[in-house]
Amino acid sequence: MSLMPTMIELLARARVDLRMGLPVVLTCGDDAALAIAVETLTNARLDAMRALGDLSLAVTARRAETLKARVYDEDVARVTVPESEGLDWIQALADPADDLNTPMKGPLASQRGGSADLHRLAIALVKSARLLPAAALVPVRGAAAFAADHGLTVISRTAAAPLLSESSPLHPVAAARLPMDAAEAGRLHIFRPEDGAEEHYAVEIGRPDRSRPVLARLHSACFTGDVLGSLKCDCGPQLRGALAQMGEEGAGVLLYLNQEGRGIGLANKMRAYSLQDQGFDTVEANHRLGFEDDERDFRLGAAILKKMGFSQVRLLTNNPNKIAMMEKTGVHVAERVALKVGENAHNQHYLATKARKSGHML
Repeated sequence: MSLMPTMIELLARARVDLRMGLPVVLTCGDDAALAIAVETLTNARLDAMRALGDLSLAVTARRAETLKARVYDEDVARVTVPESEGLDWIQALADPADDLNTPMKGPLASQRGGSADLHRLAIALVKSARLLPAAALVPVRGAAAFAADHGLTVISRTAAAPLLSESSPLHPVAAARLPMDAAEAGRLHIFRPEDGAEEHYAVEIGRPDRSRPVLARLHSACFTGDVLGSLKCDCGPQLRGALAQMGEEGAGVLLYLNQEGRGIGLANKMRAYSLQDQGFDTVEANHRLGFEDDERDFRLGAAILKKMGFSQVRLLTNNPNKIAMMEKTGVHVAERVALKVGENAHNQHYLATKARKSGHML
């Protein structure tokens, strides 16, 4: 048995490295680059990378649209970093917090020609680390020796790309009885992904019949709504409403998926909230940050349901994307059960945006 880390383990290590401000070495065929998350970049590391060669900045096409940077590679832009510009300039390109105060950041020169695969891989990695989707890269030679000399993690695009686009397999860890306000006959199941990411939970109410469609909800974690009672969204009322309905029926499964802020993480969600305070709606805020409308992976919910022995659901949702993903992953949606709760004066615009731009059935 080998003690060498697998690619899944190397990816988990790379996420931690990037969050701590450590660069990683990316390879694709004969090409290699040193990549670091812009959010955690320091002046010392910036100087060290500049000593190796010319820097480029990888940003998503969504962020490039705000920056008025040309996109030659469909989903990612490779922006040249001038020698005259420092850390503040680089981080201002990644973080839209001051876009309205300093809108003129260019003109920006985007690279074209050659492969953008390493830049694309860098974006995927920083996204999976719940950081701002922007990375600084510099080409390196002799990737293996360079990484060994500096103690850096090496990620091969060929090996990593399939793993980054797929859901990590989930395994049950523990389960125990949990009496709740909604139902005394409750049970909490914990599922852990192989890739070292956040655990996900299944709240089972009663003893649902595995041969019949179970009343189910895919609920994405919302610290602000579920815990703090935020009035900016309808998440808290949806969570409590779903559990109450399952309690009334005597059976159901609520899947609590740790995908805060539509999958961008709590820190980026707060950045999006700050942008909303400047007048942007929830979708526009996500785009200015460099994210898509919704970065969540609902395949996780389907995988948990299958692990628990369910193949059919009565899905408590207003989101057609959840229905489509359930069907696509082999879980039949026998019925959509509407869940319209929690509207208030603070979230009316948010709910209207979800209906208009994301197709929610409200």
